[in-house]
Amino acid sequence: MFEYLNGYIVDINPKYIVLDVNGVGYLIYVSDPYRYNVDLDNLQKIYVHQVVTDSFQMIYGFYSKTDKTIFEKLINVSGIGPKSALAILVRNDHKELLNAINTENVTFLTKFPGVGKKTAKQIILDLKGKLDDIYPNDVENETEKVTVDSTETNVELKDALEALIALGYTKTNVEKVKKVLSKETKMSTDEYLSAGLKILM
Repeated sequence: MFEYLNGYIVDINPKYIVLDVNGVGYLIYVSDPYRYNVDLDNLQKIYVHQVVTDSFQMIYGFYSKTDKTIFEKLINVSGIGPKSALAILVRNDHKELLNAINTENVTFLTKFPGVGKKTAKQIILDLKGKLDDIYPNDVENETEKVTVDSTETNVELKDALEALIALGYTKTNVEKVKKVLSKETKMSTDEYLSAGLKILM
């Protein structure tokens, strides 16, 4: 089992990044691909969790070891799969998540794609008080289709909307984000994604 991979990021997709490690391209699913940059000059460390079954192998990547630890705690909760766990982790600052778990805020947790009331209660039951020691005080910071115009001149917004689709947000939710963010001053893809998540949450 891999702990992390050091390599060069050569491609970014709404669902994943591709990390070149000594000439081998690893497709790595991450919560926010646009947190990374294509960089062929500087090695980057990606913490990883590998899932191997009889029918497939998948690698999930994380910006920090803390993110990886929270992901592994989440996927051990009944009803939470890797895709849902990545959607929960997409916000870079997890303090609200931990606070929601510790204060039994079911409403907050059910705002994440794939998390219903039953699953939210299970998250609270399994993880309440169990993430406090792994979260530092200084953390660095196919579903319903939505129409994303391929001729959209705002490529950053288009990529952010596609990332929300990849995370499992519904057509109605993503259209709502598009309507609001299209009126804002142009931002980076990661900033659009963060702003979109604030609207949805």
